[in-house]
Amino acid sequence: MMNFSNFEQLIDSMTLEVWHGLRRAVELGRWPDGRRVSAEQRELCLQAIIAWETKNLPEQERTGYVPSHCNSSEADSEQPVDLQPAPERKGEH
Repeated sequence: MMNFSNFEQLIDSMTLEVWHGLRRAVELGRWPDGRRVSAEQRELCLQAIIAWETKNLPEQERTGYVPSHCNSSEADSEQPVDLQPAPERKGEH
């Protein structure tokens, strides 16, 4: 078993295969042997996944990426939503 002195060293040593395995464990909530992934393990896996992706993948390929297709001219033309109260039904007060 390897001894890592810090988180950065761990991330630098992660392979693509390890990254895939961590993502799969987080997605399914189980390790390959069937054991459940605890909340703490899920949190640590997500931190490792995000750190690895930051170093190894372009932004648009990273977990949680949301493209920004909105420019200022489109935003100015959008209409705000006007919420109205629901009509009261007969017999209800």
